[in-house]
Amino acid sequence: MSTFKAFLARQTDGKFSAGIEQVDRSEMTPGEVLIRVACSSLNYKDGLAVTGKPGVIRKFPMVPGVDLAGTVEESSSPAFKPGDQVAVTGCGTSETFWGGYAEYARIDAEYIVPVPHGLTLVQAMGIGTAGFTAMESVIALEEHGLVPGGKPVLVTGAVGGVGSVAVAILSKLGYQVAASTGRPQFSDYLKSLGATEIIERASLTGNPKRPLESPRWPAAIDSVGGETLSNVLTAIDLHGSVASCGVAGGAPFATTVYPFILRGVNLLGIDSLRMPNARRRAIWSRLVRDLPLNLLDSMIVKAPLEKVAALGEQILAGKIRGRVVIDVNA
Repeated sequence: MSTFKAFLARQTDGKFSAGIEQVDRSEMTPGEVLIRVACSSLNYKDGLAVTGKPGVIRKFPMVPGVDLAGTVEESSSPAFKPGDQVAVTGCGTSETFWGGYAEYARIDAEYIVPVPHGLTLVQAMGIGTAGFTAMESVIALEEHGLVPGGKPVLVTGAVGGVGSVAVAILSKLGYQVAASTGRPQFSDYLKSLGATEIIERASLTGNPKRPLESPRWPAAIDSVGGETLSNVLTAIDLHGSVASCGVAGGAPFATTVYPFILRGVNLLGIDSLRMPNARRRAIWSRLVRDLPLNLLDSMIVKAPLEKVAALGEQILAGKIRGRVVIDVNA
């Protein structure tokens, strides 16, 4: 392998361009493990990267794709050997070193995990950063006292990747789930994942009318941010928690101190990027245990690498349902 296919993003005189190229191996960013990539996935950050929006890529040229799954071909780390099936989810890929939209990737061992027994490479990327973040959010809520029973847990942006996986996991664990979406045509899809209630996104938009509303939910997983997060915080139960893990609806949000000082609400930031390898593996173990694979399969749509730019536009526009797995060899 002297050259390989990659979706490469470049910036020349401040102008962004991106497309599929044949790339020389010598151009790859360094890493302890050489992986023959089978597939990647599509996350919101990937949409930003492949369309040239600011905030993700920090140096050019760059191969986007925050996730990848494949087979080890070479390794200078004792942690992995040729033939191992491995996965990488959001650890600086697509930001400072090359990511998964290529036939090969070089990654340091600290960011790599073995694909858990029972998962295919496609399923691992069906999970990807979105599913990993959903599981991390559920764990954070559990660590702050959430247990099954009682009122439904709210999931915003429920038709998207994080939301879909979160609904399926929470339902499997015995929670009632209120799924918020602006796409009511997917209500049956959300119910098939385990949602017990569908909430129109419009009811959670606009500036909150009052600093506190009647408590509706013991906890929430919010991948939307913006006005949605502002409204969610006003309606969380006493000592409840919100796991904040996305910005699809905007980064700024408005609130008062009242949810925090009168109800003891916890706002939990979810960062899937910077964590020890042992923690990554623990989260993957929970995913294998708590995410029904038949539901995961129902979320997945596969697409070839040549479609990634168009799909990036779609995910930014909120038009993607569930999870898209990118076949980098198609």
